[in-house]
Amino acid sequence: MTAFLFDLDRTLVDCQSYTDYRAALADVEGMIGSWDDPPTPPTGWSGETRRAMGILVALSGDPRWRAVSDAIDAHEREAIPRTVAMPGVHGALRLVGKRPAAVVTLLTDATARSVLDHHGIGIEIVVGRRPHLAMKPAPDQLIEATRQLGVEPYEVVMIGDSAWDASASEAAGCRFIGVTNGKPSEFQAGVEVAATVDEAVRLVG
Repeated sequence: MTAFLFDLDRTLVDCQSYTDYRAALADVEGMIGSWDDPPTPPTGWSGETRRAMGILVALSGDPRWRAVSDAIDAHEREAIPRTVAMPGVHGALRLVGKRPAAVVTLLTDATARSVLDHHGIGIEIVVGRRPHLAMKPAPDQLIEATRQLGVEPYEVVMIGDSAWDASASEAAGCRFIGVTNGKPSEFQAGVEVAATVDEAVRLVG
């Protein structure tokens, strides 16, 4: 039986469009000054979103990580009432049915859970950003999700909207399907793609 891992932002729910990452970055810069962005896969995210996630990747293992995450999280939580479910999300959940599923996200566990609850998305297992778990595009979050689901990575399909999801899936040994949401694909040639999350689930069968 195939298990499913879902990215959250712009795969199940659009959070990014309603989160003030520019203000979040201003808060972070006031705390720690400047930083060097780490090498990460190119993505169609806004520049502010990319830099906010990049600083969290760059500070992995740094004692300042939690304070920076909390500063960004405050803006992500404030946006929850404005977030919008992505096309096909509830159809996708019906197609998944009783098969094992988890959400793997760059939001914190608590904020991700609040987003899912706000939109009536009943996926119980959530692996969000945590101080001692390397974030996507590293594979660690996906591996932790497969552990909690009780499956092996080769038994899983990850569905996400960004090259960070694709890179994490490849490194973890999971099948990946990219969701384009009607935009030009940012995925490398050869990557399976679908227009919407429900279409991606149909590809799995």
